[in-house]
Amino acid sequence: MSATETTAAGPLVGLKVLEFAGLGPAPFCAMLLSDLGADVLRIDRPGTPSDDCFDFTHRGRRSVALDLKRPEGRDAALALSDRADVLLEGFRPGVMERLDLGPQTLLARHPSLVYGRMTGWGQDGPLAQAPGHDLNYIALAGALHGIGPHDQPAIPLNLVGDFGGGALYLAVGVLAALLHVREGGPGQVVDAAMVDGTASLLSMIFGFHARGVARSSTAQAAAVEPDVWLDRRASNVIDGGAHFYNTYACADGRHIAVAAIEPAFYAELLRLTGLSLPADHDPMDRASWPERRARMADLFRRRTRDEWCALLEGSEACFAPVLSLAETPEHPQHRARGTFVEVEGVLQPGPAPRLSITPGRVQGPPPGTGEHNDTALLDWGFSEAEAARLRSADVFGRRSPGAGAD
Repeated sequence: MSATETTAAGPLVGLKVLEFAGLGPAPFCAMLLSDLGADVLRIDRPGTPSDDCFDFTHRGRRSVALDLKRPEGRDAALALSDRADVLLEGFRPGVMERLDLGPQTLLARHPSLVYGRMTGWGQDGPLAQAPGHDLNYIALAGALHGIGPHDQPAIPLNLVGDFGGGALYLAVGVLAALLHVREGGPGQVVDAAMVDGTASLLSMIFGFHARGVARSSTAQAAAVEPDVWLDRRASNVIDGGAHFYNTYACADGRHIAVAAIEPAFYAELLRLTGLSLPADHDPMDRASWPERRARMADLFRRRTRDEWCALLEGSEACFAPVLSLAETPEHPQHRARGTFVEVEGVLQPGPAPRLSITPGRVQGPPPGTGEHNDTALLDWGFSEAEAARLRSADVFGRRSPGAGAD
């Protein structure tokens, strides 16, 4: 696959997505749509450094460089939006409006457009204009408080806010709005905020917590019941409080994860490891968890991670080794499913989810800035004369080093 070639496959073939270049969740959403077949065209700022082959979330789209502060550049962006089914942008509220590229302008021109907006705090509210990153958003949504040991919240990469609460909710909203359009409805704005999406991801946890509050109000002993949530870290079944749902260090310093919540799986974990506990013990007795965590920690430190894998992996004990990024692609499960694919000789996670009839495909490597100034514009309905006028008006700017030829 050459640097300029794209190969579309998947259920979204024929869908045109116009992406305004940004960081984090909006590009990841665009990657997901591209992997499922959409034609994603990214508008970059002239002179922006080009992607390299390791910018995986920028793969599978083409790039045009437009100076949006020039009237000709803005007009070109308007013309591209007229031809798009979906627009994606991840700027602070008001930026697109100041460029006169906001939803009011674009939906008036193109009433069936789905206008996807990705922010941290949302388009309104007292924090709408405040800067922030994933950690800030998941802190305000309540997720960060519940992750980590007793003494301090742990930082769960940027998976929870940027990509889980952000990009995935933007993708769901965009696809839902597209269905509405294809059923005869008008286009609309998708306001995806990472703080909203993270709160939504916590629905089950908020439910457990609400149950505890309700039971406490009726004088029931909610604090000891396993189906309620104690609002402190490492005190619940799935937050590191329980001995049977936890990670443990091994003799070689590497780690394993056990998640034997159900009684049958817990019994198998005890049987295979040989851990001796009283026959009548209650695994859901929170008061006993610290002592049993200590006993399990002592047990797992006696063998290496590979020795535990040989005993437990694939069993009913709900076990897995904690793999490093370097180890992960080599695991037999990933190899069997083809979870990782090579693009231009670079190994990376492949498209997900998998569809039985119209599977997706990585369309190509990340583009250079302005790499497709001519070809993409022509494919999106511009005439050669219109593309030439944009070039003569210096709307494209100087091509970024490393960008390929059209």
